[in-house]
Amino acid sequence: MKSSDYLVYKLSDQMKSCTRIDAELFKKMDVKRGLRNEDGTGVLAGLTNIGDVVGYERLTDGSLKPIDGKLFFRGYEVSEIVHAIENERRFGFEEVAYLLLSGRLPDKEELDVFKSIVIENMPLEKNTLLHIIEMEGHDIMNILSRSVLEFYTFDDNPDDISRENLMRQSIELMSKFPTIIAYAYNMLRHGEHGRSLHIRHPQKDMSIAENFLFMLKGKEYTELDARTLDLLLILHSEHGGGNNSTFTVRVTSSTGTDTYSSIAAGIGSLKGPKHGGANLKVTEMTDYLKANIHDWKDESEIVFHLEKILAKEAIDGKGLIYGIGHAVYTISDPRAVLLKEMARELAVEKGRLAEFEFLERVERLAIETIYRVKGKGKTLCANVDFYSGFVYELIGIPKEIYTPLFAMSRIVGWCAHRNEELNFEGRRIIRPAYKCVTEERSYTDISKR
Repeated sequence: MKSSDYLVYKLSDQMKSCTRIDAELFKKMDVKRGLRNEDGTGVLAGLTNIGDVVGYERLTDGSLKPIDGKLFFRGYEVSEIVHAIENERRFGFEEVAYLLLSGRLPDKEELDVFKSIVIENMPLEKNTLLHIIEMEGHDIMNILSRSVLEFYTFDDNPDDISRENLMRQSIELMSKFPTIIAYAYNMLRHGEHGRSLHIRHPQKDMSIAENFLFMLKGKEYTELDARTLDLLLILHSEHGGGNNSTFTVRVTSSTGTDTYSSIAAGIGSLKGPKHGGANLKVTEMTDYLKANIHDWKDESEIVFHLEKILAKEAIDGKGLIYGIGHAVYTISDPRAVLLKEMARELAVEKGRLAEFEFLERVERLAIETIYRVKGKGKTLCANVDFYSGFVYELIGIPKEIYTPLFAMSRIVGWCAHRNEELNFEGRRIIRPAYKCVTEERSYTDISKR
């Protein structure tokens, strides 16, 4: 072994001991690990006007009462917004973006002007396009993050945090994310699989959802594909200030750093498998179940494999049934409820209803099995990730861009929270405390060690 390799090995072994902290100390010192209270709820770290995630009621005795989940954007319940848009069979992500960024619903003229501004900003500057081609690689989230940092170079006022400049940057970023992701995937497809390279330009008469599908794969999509993607963009656009990536954006924004650095940090957070990559874990799990269960209607066979997963004898050996349970939602995740409604319609169109009904069966049996094996410590429901991967597959979206699509939607929420963080009176840099539990030691001269 080379001396350099040995030193790295030695340092990593030493890291094992110096990173160990007695778990009892956290309880003794009342440290909220993961910024979570003992009952699993989040530590209150701030106030916001943007989004509200509701999954329980706190009773007078301090206990939590599970309730049907609700999600609010600027005080409006998302299910009400979605059903109104669906009833009119139109695209609504741009309207929701306007609401989140401005705090109010646009009238028709305002929405039309907003859409035109978005479309005008979707094309990439030549230099950015060339950099995406040069940055070909396996991970599109990294390409997205690097592209966002590139925008700093081409912005005449990158560090200006006035309201006007923040809004300009917000609109430009939400406009360009679909183009970056579509082009980056086409480069990946070309470089890794030898497929033709297509650079399709965004169209003025299309919504963001339609334009993304067009730039990704031409005209090979249906109206229902586009409307379902539009729904996913709405559902993922905002989820309160406490989710990890949004909190990351707020923490970095509180320092006064530029928009591009802050958003790149949010992308890095979302990339984590415990956050934006969760639907990929669900897809891995359901692929295993579909391959190993011979009769998708046989509930005993489904339960057998779910028990194997819980016993750490299947998939990744972590004992988790992915897509079940949420940090806030209890009885139901409103995003999953709304997505499930359209997922059935899409499955019928694609001739894959049996697969959708299999997932419904797994959803129900998974919750029952967890309660029976582990006890009912918390009320569980399927979260939005349980169905989103299946829906992406039905639309024909490759796995490499599942998480980038999440970012394409959440950029609106990130910008809304950044703008709020920088504009309320009396703002302060976010600076929580860590208690050092290492004993004091005296320095030893290097010759005596």
